[in-house]
Amino acid sequence: MAEPGFEKVAETSEIAPGEMKLVPLGQGEVLLANVGGNFYAINDTCTHMGGALADGDLDGEQVQCPLHGAIFNVVTGEVHNPPAREGVQAYEVQISGNDILVGPAKS
Repeated sequence: MAEPGFEKVAETSEIAPGEMKLVPLGQGEVLLANVGGNFYAINDTCTHMGGALADGDLDGEQVQCPLHGAIFNVVTGEVHNPPAREGVQAYEVQISGNDILVGPAKS
């Protein structure tokens, strides 16, 4: 059973290591990434020009925006490469059995 504030968004079998997927969360969507068997969730919208990060490329812990090449860390949401100047929101992730649960935004 999900803890309060956490919502099931996918199952672990849906996203292989090195893959990512856009999943619904509340009224919006987040990017869910599998990095070496660990799951991370960040806001899907690039802070530079609004590109969909789920359409970009995942390389280890970094996702590159398909529009202008900004790079974000999927663990922390931090921006690692311009032209974006601000990071994206990262979210708490829990695994319960085969369920991937996403919860509150990390502070």
